[in-house]
Amino acid sequence: MRGLRSSSDSEICDKKLAGPGIPGSSRGDNRKSDRQESRTIMNMRLLLLASITMGLLAGCGEPKQLAPSSATTPSGTETASPETPPESSAPPAAEAGTVPAEPTPPAAAKVEPPKNLAARKLAPERIKRGEEIYRKNCASCHGPNGEATPGWRTPGPDGRYPPPPLDGSAHAWHHSTETLEKMIQDGSVDGAMPAWKGKLTNQQIGDVIVWIKSLWPDEVYDIWHKEIENKPQPKQN
Repeated sequence: MRGLRSSSDSEICDKKLAGPGIPGSSRGDNRKSDRQESRTIMNMRLLLLASITMGLLAGCGEPKQLAPSSATTPSGTETASPETPPESSAPPAAEAGTVPAEPTPPAAAKVEPPKNLAARKLAPERIKRGEEIYRKNCASCHGPNGEATPGWRTPGPDGRYPPPPLDGSAHAWHHSTETLEKMIQDGSVDGAMPAWKGKLTNQQIGDVIVWIKSLWPDEVYDIWHKEIENKPQPKQN
């Protein structure tokens, strides 16, 4: 009986030791399987991380290749700087290569001469010569510009009047061209103005008279031309 019990007991012990419920045998297998699973998961994570990294690198590299093509402009054209407003915001009239037209200045007011103004036919060269002769021989008495002296209306101690102005403010324009020539040649009756005959030629005297006429205002010249120079002669029976 002891032999049987001992044998049966040993078998039972062997079964218990070899059975699936023994924790010692299952722990070793579980540890091996856990290590394999962790290695597999780690390898998968590394592969996933490597694939993500490659994708990011590929994505970052694409814009660098596309950037030159997108920034390239046709040859011969200029691109506007970022600060320049878009072309759509510019006014239609301001096109490239055109200059906006400047507004036309208003026309100056036309000055109309007197309606009855006689046409002055005074040769410029005669005016210039007459001025030179006048300033050399006549300006000392009648003034540099024919204005005379301020008190020309007041007689002097000898009862004579000073030389009158010749610029149209006195009575010089009351005489015709022929009368003016005779007065200069012969001098005044009272001897206040000397005779210039023999000192100046007829051409020089005529040039001086032309310069004197150029000093007269338009209205004065118009009246002189119509009423003095070309005064109608009375009809003779």
